Amino acid sequence: QVQLVESGGGLVQAGGSLRLSCAASGRFFRIELMRWYRQAPGKERELVAAITRSAFTNYSNFVKGRFTISRDNANNMLYLQMNSLKPENTAVYYCNAETIRLGGGVGDYWGQGTQVTVSS
Repeated sequence: QVQLVESGGGLVQAGGSLRLSCAASGRFFRIELMRWYRQAPGKERELVAAITRSAFTNYSNFVKGRFTISRDNANNMLYLQMNSLKPENTAVYYCNAETIRLGGGVGDYWGQGTQVTVSS
């Protein structure tokens, strides 16, 4: 049982920056993998970036070096630093966590989403 609470979204001008945060809470053994997804109106949800517990990262091509995913294992936090934002980055951004449950097995959880709007 994991709850993911996101913050940091908002309205920003093109070229600006935002840092999204995702706080994980609840009862679990360990969070193994965390991801950021995005979904624009009329579009499918797509992966933005992923990070393992050991901090191995993977980025989607559309990030183009402008975003950085990171995590703080001690505080069960996930971050997405977004720089040089463009209007096409406008979307709802979702936090996702893959966990090892207390009783074993894998759990998969989603945050509520946070709106990022980039104006031009």
